[in-house]
Amino acid sequence: MSMSVVSLGVARGIVGTLFLALAMVKPSAAAEIEGVHFPDQYRSGDVTLRLTCVGLLRYKLVFKGYVAALYLGDGVAAGDALGDVPKRLELSYFWSISGADFGKAGDRILAQNVDARTLAALRPRLDRINALYRDVKPGDRYSLTYVPGVGTELALNDRRLGLIEGADFAAAYFRIWLGDHPIDTRLRDQLLACPSGDREDVRAAAPRAEHGMP
Repeated sequence: MSMSVVSLGVARGIVGTLFLALAMVKPSAAAEIEGVHFPDQYRSGDVTLRLTCVGLLRYKLVFKGYVAALYLGDGVAAGDALGDVPKRLELSYFWSISGADFGKAGDRILAQNVDARTLAALRPRLDRINALYRDVKPGDRYSLTYVPGVGTELALNDRRLGLIEGADFAAAYFRIWLGDHPIDTRLRDQLLACPSGDREDVRAAAPRAEHGMP
């Protein structure tokens, strides 16, 4: 099977039926899952964002798609993550995926989360961010960081690719993972409602991911 076929299958699977296993981490604690480390915090200018939770997404129970981490600004409740608040999402990949596939999958999911009028208003900015995506290989990490009054930064391996302005854009775009009809509702629910725990929780949950438990 060619790598392009595998990559396209993984990208389409993100939009379709997904299975995942999730690890949980106490806010403000660093985490490691599937050998991928997420620091306890990230600074963007004068804003500090703190780790909320991490998860492992599986495709068709067998393939590890990526691990994800959600960061929120100090004092921001998880339930307010889609508001005009500082937030950051990091995605570290286990598969090679074409840059063009990110835009296609994102557009499809956004159409399920915002109305047609909103989607049309966002279209120029969506086209801009879609054009920024690059191919990824295993080990690469995309990040989306939103700071009010600044915009949404897309970065690959901590290298800034571009900045998209607007609180309305961030509120819509983060719905791909956190909205009413996200990539996967279980991933959303865990990232937004990670229970308190300690680092033993992370180590205990990670092995379950090997068995593809939802």
